[in-house]
Amino acid sequence: MSEVGRHEAPETPETDAQTAGGPARQGFLAELHDAVSVRTTVLVLGVLVLQLGFILSYVGAFHSPKPHNIPIAVVAPAQASDQVVGRLNGIASSPLRAHAATEAAARRDIRNGDTSAVLIVNPSGRTDTLLVASGGGASVTTAAEQVVTRVEGSQRRTAKVDDVIPLQSGDERGLTGFYLVIGWIVGGYLVAALLGVAKGSRPATVRRAGIRLLAVVPYSVLSGLGGALIVDQLLGALTGHLVALWWLGTLIVFGAAAVTMAFQVLFGILGIGVTVLVFVVLGNPSAGGAYQPALLPPFWRAISGALPNGAGTDSVRRIVYFGAHGIGGHVLILAIYAAAGTVVALAASAFTQRRTLAGQPAEGVLV
Repeated sequence: MSEVGRHEAPETPETDAQTAGGPARQGFLAELHDAVSVRTTVLVLGVLVLQLGFILSYVGAFHSPKPHNIPIAVVAPAQASDQVVGRLNGIASSPLRAHAATEAAARRDIRNGDTSAVLIVNPSGRTDTLLVASGGGASVTTAAEQVVTRVEGSQRRTAKVDDVIPLQSGDERGLTGFYLVIGWIVGGYLVAALLGVAKGSRPATVRRAGIRLLAVVPYSVLSGLGGALIVDQLLGALTGHLVALWWLGTLIVFGAAAVTMAFQVLFGILGIGVTVLVFVVLGNPSAGGAYQPALLPPFWRAISGALPNGAGTDSVRRIVYFGAHGIGGHVLILAIYAAAGTVVALAASAFTQRRTLAGQPAEGVLV
C-alpha cells in the first residue's frame, strides 16, 4: 500500500467520538427520556413544592407563638372596671381582648367556652382571682396567665389562678382531640386514595363514583367508632362522650374521603397532592393542636376554623369540656366539605363520562 493510500482517510478524535459515542449517547438520552418523562419531572417538582410547603407551613406556624386577642372577661367594681379593661387592652401587640362583665355572666361564658379567662378584681385586697379553662387549650391558658401575671405585677398585685374546666387526667396538654381528628382525616383521605390507586383515580361512570362514595360510608362509621373507642374505652384519654365523638368522627372521615375523591376526579393523580396540601400542609398546623389559633400567626389563625382539621379539633374540645356548646358552626363546616366533595366528585365524573362517550380522551375536568 502506498503512502498516499495509507493517509487517505485519517482517523481523528472527532470521528472516533462521533462513531463510538454518538449512538451510545443518543441511546442513553432516549432511555433517560423514557425513564424520566416530562410528566414524571412535573410530579417530582410537585412533590418538592409540597415538601418545602410543609416545612414553611409548620415552622411558620409554630416557630414564634404569640398571643393575640385572647378573650378575657373582667369582673371589677364599677369605678375600677374601665381602668382595668383599658390597661389590659392597651398592652402592645394586643395579646388580650378584655371586656367588662358581671361575675355570673363571666363564669357562664368561661364554662361555655365563650371566653378563655376571667379576671375577678378584689376591691378590698391586692390578690385577685384569674379563672381559666385549660380544657379549651393549655397553651392559650398559659399565655393568658403569663400576660395577666405581668400586668398584675406592674400594679403590685397578684392573681390566684383557678382552673374551672381542667383537662381530663388522660388528656395531657389537651392534645388528644387534635391527634384524634388528624387520625380520622388521614384515614379518610387514605381510603379514597387507595380506591383511586386500585381502580383508577377517575371513575369511569357516575354510577361507579356513587358506588365508591357509598363504599366509604361504612368505613367512615367504623372509623369514627374505632377512634372514639380508643380515646375513651381503651386509653381513658377522653371519657364520657363516646356517641357524640363517634358521629363527629364519622362526618370528618367521610368529608375527608369525599373531598379527596373530588380532587382525584378533577386533577387525576395530582389530586392526592392537592389533598395533602389542604389537609396536611395547611390543615394540621392551623388546627389548634399544640398552639390554639389565638397564638398562631395571622394566616394560620384565619384559616383554622375554615378547614376540617381546625373545625374538628375545636368540636372535640367543646364536646368533651364545654357540653358541646358552640359546635354548630364547626359541624356546618364539616358538613359542607362532605356535601361539596360528594357533589363535585359526581358532577366531575359525569363530565368525564360525557367526554369519553363523545370520543375525547378521558383526561378529567381540570387536568
